[in-house]
Amino acid sequence: MDGNRTIDPSCSEKPPVAIDIILQLDIFGIILYSVLTFMAAVSMLVYIEECWYIYRKIPSHKKSAIIWVNGAAPVIGTMSCLGMWIPRATMFTDMTSACYFAIVVFKFLVLMIEEVGGDEAFLRRAGRNKLKISTGPCCCCCLCLPHVNITRRSLFLLKLGSFQFALMKVVFTILSVILWTNGNFDVTDTAVTGASIWISLGVGVLTIIALWPVAIMFMHLRTVLRSLKIIPKYAMYQLVLVLSQLQSAIINILAMMGTIACTPPYSSQARGYLMSQQLLILEMFIITLVTRMLYRRQYEPLPDDEHDDDHTKMVLSGENSGIA
Repeated sequence: MDGNRTIDPSCSEKPPVAIDIILQLDIFGIILYSVLTFMAAVSMLVYIEECWYIYRKIPSHKKSAIIWVNGAAPVIGTMSCLGMWIPRATMFTDMTSACYFAIVVFKFLVLMIEEVGGDEAFLRRAGRNKLKISTGPCCCCCLCLPHVNITRRSLFLLKLGSFQFALMKVVFTILSVILWTNGNFDVTDTAVTGASIWISLGVGVLTIIALWPVAIMFMHLRTVLRSLKIIPKYAMYQLVLVLSQLQSAIINILAMMGTIACTPPYSSQARGYLMSQQLLILEMFIITLVTRMLYRRQYEPLPDDEHDDDHTKMVLSGENSGIA
């Protein structure tokens, strides 16, 4: 009986073009697409207004990092909206979002350091302390790892660990586009001989390496920067990471396995991408509003170096006693 079942030809075709989507929308589809487009537009407008506020009110050494970090949710939401309306451009919109977030990972590390006062102030405040490197996502289970002295070299290595992802993600993206134009790259190709799986594997390893320095720095400064709401800021950064990377990957894998049903004019894979984009637009809209409340305000300055050194040492000694 299954052998006689016919499959709609559109289930094996390319994603529809934008005009076909517009012509086939019913009342519910028109409302849904309009609301999601409105959310994406509002997210970008809120971000532009926030950039203007940051440009006028925030000290110059923190402007760049805050603007980059705040742009993660609006940029991903806008790219998802473009991918929703133009399904055949999904690969490019996803690559753009991924490249932007790779830069955000590095910029969030820079932001935490700048909140302390910059490299020199960080080394002066914490130079006599040590970094706990047994943190996620690499070494959260390796509690036996020694603590590392805070020096210019260790700070440089932390920055390099995150910067390599921002650089190499762009390189891999350009390589993917070049291979795609030559017919050698297909995101659905999971064969060992295909380029997609090896590029994805390389990007995955670089991502884990880049997230590690950010986690190390956050664990070290979370108490010192508590008055600046660094914990909810870090939570929003992590939430964008999980939703834009992990959630999308799970939905796309389910679509490639055929778990998500084909609904003409969308194939199973195209429908999976559509579901992921629609979810991201809603989620990034909410995150944009939350991050606006966190960053668009004035905070009390950090205490002076002497008090901060004493406080940091107390925190670290407490952590070390707990580990022992």
